[in-house]
Amino acid sequence: MPDSPAGPPTPPIPLTELLAREELGLRRIAGPDRADLLWVHTSEMADPYPYLLGGELLLSAGVLLTDAETDADTYVARLVEAGAAALGFGVAPVHDTVPEALAEACDRHGLPLLEVPPGTPFTAIARAVWRLMAEARHRELRRVTRAQQALAAAAARPDPVPAVLHQLAVQLEGRVVLLTAEGGELHAAGGPPPREERAALVQLSRVVSTGRRPSPASATDTLDGTQLAAYALDGGQGLALALATPRRDPGVHTVAGIAVVLLALLTAPHQGADAAGRSAALVRVLLGASPQEVAPLLADDGALWTVVHARRADGRAPDRLTAGALGASLGSPLVDAGRDTVRVLLAGPGGATAQTGWILGASAPCPVTALPAADTEAARALGRAEATRAPLATHRTGTGGLAALIPADLAEAHARVLLAPLTEPLAETLRCWLSLHGSWDRTAVALRVHRNTVRQRIARCATLLERDLDDMDVRTELWVALR
Repeated sequence: MPDSPAGPPTPPIPLTELLAREELGLRRIAGPDRADLLWVHTSEMADPYPYLLGGELLLSAGVLLTDAETDADTYVARLVEAGAAALGFGVAPVHDTVPEALAEACDRHGLPLLEVPPGTPFTAIARAVWRLMAEARHRELRRVTRAQQALAAAAARPDPVPAVLHQLAVQLEGRVVLLTAEGGELHAAGGPPPREERAALVQLSRVVSTGRRPSPASATDTLDGTQLAAYALDGGQGLALALATPRRDPGVHTVAGIAVVLLALLTAPHQGADAAGRSAALVRVLLGASPQEVAPLLADDGALWTVVHARRADGRAPDRLTAGALGASLGSPLVDAGRDTVRVLLAGPGGATAQTGWILGASAPCPVTALPAADTEAARALGRAEATRAPLATHRTGTGGLAALIPADLAEAHARVLLAPLTEPLAETLRCWLSLHGSWDRTAVALRVHRNTVRQRIARCATLLERDLDDMDVRTELWVALR
């Protein structure tokens, strides 16, 4: 079952849940009574090892297991080596009963062996496993959603860091500690960990907060059945979140990841007056302030800047917390969260990188005096990213070519005369339509209007310009003029 990138992976299915389905009539006759199932696979090969991924309930009728006394041990050993979770053996039509040598081999190698009665098709078992996986997936999503809401509410409290740690300990039913790079305890929740457990957590935290780059973002260990984990907080302070939980499953990792993002934002150094002024400058630029007015606030020393426009991939409106997390991921505190679009200003020529759960449009790097134009570039790039279903689109700057052979003043004068009949919305629609190779649907997505509106505007452009927009020469001339 494929996993959605928007949620936690599907947890494994306990073997006991499958055995509890009475309609299947399955019976464990050898091996341990516990196993975690990830897949169902049917094979009658004498050695299915090359085709197993690990975690399978392998179903077989033993077609090639003609000499169980000789072949059973090797067969089971290879299944265990491949990581199979359990073996389901179908009784009839090949074998009347499960071979005793096979049961002994499964006991010897620690592989659960299930007897599949004649009236139970293998497909019914597979269907039951997929149904159990779907139910587990829904439970896990509900659990993560509840935890996310609880952590977000805790982050809004006056004492957010202790509140988030307390809520995390409640959600994971374990102990959590916020540690410094030296192993000092800043905050803890869920009760004090035993001495050996705390020492192990400190050791794990040092793995993720060594200060060297690249360093692992997380590390895990086990101590006397307790699952230990440490996560680095990306804030430049070397802090780490350490967990001790009774179990380790995909939901634990997902909930911990949510807490890590919140704690990284909450423990980041507070902005000083200069940083606050720079954040205000971003908003003023995006609201249309003159470059000369904001240049002093952004310390215009010839540095390059990139404007990024972002929308959530799930279509939901961004809030201040998610906008701040996006800015932190992109490495900038200069964030402006609008009603449906987040704007981020990045310093330096590096540009933006794709971010999970977001659709981004980025301008070309520019000096501070060109930020208003870069804001328009980023908006257009975001529209193109949405139209082409790409996670990131970057404004493509012109490279000169034939257009560079025309004197700039003559080219500008010609463009102004040629495009004079068009209003700004019509000109923008024409530019977008040409950039997307005349696609009505993609242009509609990019401009967030109905495709019939695009058709009407393009038809109006053709009428006002008195040009045939199906003519490639005309399209080329207009594209150069719009550029």
